[in-house]
Amino acid sequence: MTEQKELENYLKPEETTRILKNVGVISVTFMVYFTAYCGTTNLQSSIHAEAGLGTASLAALFCGALLSNIFLTSVVMKWLGAKWAICSALTAYLPYIASQLYPTFYTMVPAGFLLGLGAGPLWCSKGTYLSTIAKAHSSLTKIPAETLLLRFFGFFFMIFQMGQIWGNLISSLVISMNNKAAVTSVNKTMIPKLCGANFLPFKDAHEALPTQPPEKIQILTGIFFACVLGAVFIVAVGLDSMKRYDSCRKNAGSSLSGLALLAVTSKNLADRNQVLLIPITIFIGLNQAFFGADFNASFVSCAIGTGSVGYTTMTYGLSLVLGSYITSYVAKLFGRLSQMISAFFIHGGIFIAILLWRPHAEDYYIMIIIAVLWGTCEAIWVVQLNAYYGYLFRGKEEAGFSNLRLWEAVGCIISYVLSSYVRTRYKIYVLLCVLRVVYITSVTIKIKSKKIER
Repeated sequence: MTEQKELENYLKPEETTRILKNVGVISVTFMVYFTAYCGTTNLQSSIHAEAGLGTASLAALFCGALLSNIFLTSVVMKWLGAKWAICSALTAYLPYIASQLYPTFYTMVPAGFLLGLGAGPLWCSKGTYLSTIAKAHSSLTKIPAETLLLRFFGFFFMIFQMGQIWGNLISSLVISMNNKAAVTSVNKTMIPKLCGANFLPFKDAHEALPTQPPEKIQILTGIFFACVLGAVFIVAVGLDSMKRYDSCRKNAGSSLSGLALLAVTSKNLADRNQVLLIPITIFIGLNQAFFGADFNASFVSCAIGTGSVGYTTMTYGLSLVLGSYITSYVAKLFGRLSQMISAFFIHGGIFIAILLWRPHAEDYYIMIIIAVLWGTCEAIWVVQLNAYYGYLFRGKEEAGFSNLRLWEAVGCIISYVLSSYVRTRYKIYVLLCVLRVVYITSVTIKIKSKKIER
């Protein structure tokens, strides 16, 4: 009752419109930044494959993300607030994009690490902001906070994942200009033997993946640099400060220092909910990194050509968008558990299929079908997982979403470290094993959440 009175003192009924506007602003901001991020990172395993430079920079990125989730997230949010934490974190993406003009281990790896340092505050601020305004909206409209949280995250990821479409469309159009260096350099008769699950990046990249002209990299760098600057401008001008909803953030943990947050993270390992969420979170990191690096290099670039990577990943992004939009509504009809079980079987089927399949240069339509199914499953996992973190860790959102990004980063690091030096088939085996654990934990979490609701 006290919280409701505090809200009514300064939040009018029309405040719900303002809250929805903020959801839209933060969603568009992340879409614009993600356009640059996807367009840049999805090509790393193809255009900087020599000596594993591209995947090494991505591994450094997620090492930085892991550290920032522990030591920087709450400190930056305490100093700057969620709005300006997002702005400052976005600028950390600029050096990595600029490093594409001079790609070496001395430029791209440090720039990737710096990008990762900005990822923790960026994503934790986003999660905390959406969770807080969902609670404020719930206090005004009496709609359950969990329902609003699922809707807000569904809408956010629908808009956000459009960055997959625009970023990959831009990269494909630029790389495919004049139809040069956009096709595979592998002899067609060798594709079934060299590409697919048999692909070993460290050994086969020189033969399978063509280099790109510098002028095309320069064009992409200029476009994506401008996108990040545009994202900073949108959030700086359009997003309201989260201080407006401070009464909805009791004990949110914003005063935690890096060491204190590290202690909370360690303490959370005794929390059964957190332990159960870890396999799913790691799986999402493994899965995203595998699709972005290994699937694109081993199947798309190797068999069809680097110019097709953007189109395939754009299809993946479109299915993510549509999946994020419908998942919250389908959950009303069939429940969360049925969605997650469906994602489990579809994803398992995809992994088994690419393990057995030998791609050919004419199999582009198969790549598209796999990308659609993969993106749909990914949307289910991501939306449901974010909603679970927001629901199960209410009142300590910074710690909860920091853990989400931390364990997701662990999955990405594992995948990128393995990427250049392990044959693709063995990485698929790892994904299948982790997916089996995910199925067990997903069912357990749903049972526990029902008990909490009662």
